[in-house]
Amino acid sequence: MERNESLADFLRARRAALDPHQLGIDDTAPRRVPGLRREELAALAGVSVDYYTRLEQGRPITPSQSVLDALARALRLDEAERSYLHAVARRPSAPRRPARRAPQKVRPGVHALLARLGDTPAFVLGRRTDVLATNRMARLLLADFDAMPARERNAVRWIMLDETARAVFGQSWEQVAAVFVGTLRMDAARHPDDTRTAELVGELSMRSEPFRRWWAVQKVVRISHDTKVLHHPVAGELTLRTEALTFPDDPDQTLFAFLADPGSRTDEALRLLASWSADTSDRHESKTGLHHRG
Repeated sequence: MERNESLADFLRARRAALDPHQLGIDDTAPRRVPGLRREELAALAGVSVDYYTRLEQGRPITPSQSVLDALARALRLDEAERSYLHAVARRPSAPRRPARRAPQKVRPGVHALLARLGDTPAFVLGRRTDVLATNRMARLLLADFDAMPARERNAVRWIMLDETARAVFGQSWEQVAAVFVGTLRMDAARHPDDTRTAELVGELSMRSEPFRRWWAVQKVVRISHDTKVLHHPVAGELTLRTEALTFPDDPDQTLFAFLADPGSRTDEALRLLASWSADTSDRHESKTGLHHRG
């Protein structure tokens, strides 16, 4: 069996993130590294120090469900982190060959849904946060992913490497970027043999210091809903609620929508942005003779 480095790295990082004082561990002895000692975490989880040490060393052992649950409680993991722990712990007994999966496709009905959302920006994310489909308002608000080369249509890649993303998210860029890096980590655990995910992580690790830092922290995130303040050169500052909906029959595709409160300044700004875009498009078509003539 191969060594489970993913499980080992995750356990070490999460143990280092725990505050002994918050857990009621009063110890005046100096600590060489942040977080709990191995023996302290093992005691909280109810496992032997030797067994826990072997897990952190990546030894080829598969913890039981009850042991994983005990470790999750001891490490104070949230739901997403628990899912990640179980995913990386269930590694195959023999190394799997890297796989290049077939491109994901979005159902025609989902494309129609995106178009019918009108002034609500929305897009569909797939594996490794690839941007699979967008509506017109999402392209106006964020970026025209459809115009990018296929390999660049990726949310984490855009957020980490494109200066436009920093301008869009402003002071919240670091928070948003860290969340998407955590989402990518969750996906990497679910598809450990996916070569394109490995290539993306390798590229971002070389080109982005913040990505390397957040990837090393081993934080895992499953996006559900949030409120974000975005900045647009035409529409100005926008306060939007985000909702993430994963399709029941395809857990590798998630629809993200940016919602404005009805009657708010943001709601009006999005309507003006849609109108401005339509006017600009009409003027461009008129100048280039693209209008159909009856």
